[in-house]
Amino acid sequence: MAEDRLTAPKPQEEHKRLAVFAGEWTGEEMVYPSRWDAGGPATSRVVARIDLNGFYLIQDTRQTRDGKESFATHGVFTYDREDRLYKLFWFDSLGYYPPSPASGNWQGKQLVLVRGSLRGNARHVYEVIDDNSYSMKIQYSPDAEGWADVLTGVYRRVH
Repeated sequence: MAEDRLTAPKPQEEHKRLAVFAGEWTGEEMVYPSRWDAGGPATSRVVARIDLNGFYLIQDTRQTRDGKESFATHGVFTYDREDRLYKLFWFDSLGYYPPSPASGNWQGKQLVLVRGSLRGNARHVYEVIDDNSYSMKIQYSPDAEGWADVLTGVYRRVH
């Protein structure tokens, strides 16, 4: 049966699946040397919530290194009913904005999202460890084939 176009859409199970990352988290991270940073250990505080009628996961992260805030991000995750892919709109304190969102899907317990820009390609991999922890890595590639870690972390739920 065709969807009734006069009723407001409701979040689908794919939207609801993003709730696994909602909550407050603390993370131990490793920043790898790159053209943006010399690298080293860091800690992060992540606050994420499901919002806007359940269609979006909105995530804010504040990273600290050597006692000072070193990096901050604002991510908006959703599921696109049209192309059936998850989307990540990513903004960070380096001042870059996405020309288009990262796109991808779940591969088992991993949500893998890739985006390209004139600077190269970024891949975000979020892996559910259990109800109270997940890992995340951001990788860079000039050609979307050979990936190098930029940041890895393990995040634990704050109770």
